[in-house]
Amino acid sequence: MISENLHKIQQEIQDSCALVSRQASEVRLVAVTKSVDTETTRILLEAGAEDCAENRVEQLLSKKQALKDYPHVKWHFIGNLQRRKVKSIINEIDYFHALDSLRLAQEIQKRAEQPINCFVEVNVSQEASKQGIAVEEVEGFIHDLASLDQIRVVGLMTMAPLDASSSQRHQLFKTLKQIQQRIADLQLTHAPCLETSMGMSNDFPEAIQEGATFIRVGTALFQ
Repeated sequence: MISENLHKIQQEIQDSCALVSRQASEVRLVAVTKSVDTETTRILLEAGAEDCAENRVEQLLSKKQALKDYPHVKWHFIGNLQRRKVKSIINEIDYFHALDSLRLAQEIQKRAEQPINCFVEVNVSQEASKQGIAVEEVEGFIHDLASLDQIRVVGLMTMAPLDASSSQRHQLFKTLKQIQQRIADLQLTHAPCLETSMGMSNDFPEAIQEGATFIRVGTALFQ
């Protein structure tokens, strides 16, 4: 079942890319394994997955240790990260998808043993319930990170509201892509900002069509 789901999603990635003349190799599928146990995650890795994402520190550390016989796996932290937990997780991950404050960035700077690949989280939909930097503050925030040599802004991340229409999703993802391109054009050493982390199980085709390079898929893999 998991192998079949993975193949189906990979096909959907190809189809979505084809619609907008992109190559499927431009899109990285990040499997969100937060809702499944270690053995189910192992089955997914055996099926060919290469990126796993968790939103809880303890769960990621536990799974990474249990699956250390898969050294090729890239680990992504996608949840809200409390500053007090930074020291236990930041050197165990390959990507952090939710950088949303200068204080958090400063704590990462303090604890990181090497530059950390970070996505700045942007609240494109302006939902009060969502974390993230306001659209109009993104450029200033990224400039504020320039002195932190352990922070490497590889891109921007956002989430569309669950009840958004397809047209609304397209607009939100298009907006993030435009901001990302604007930051990339600045050619900042600490913020190449070439990536966009957007799109989940219910909306990744729209995200891909608007330029997503990382998609975070969980439910569709395990349902």
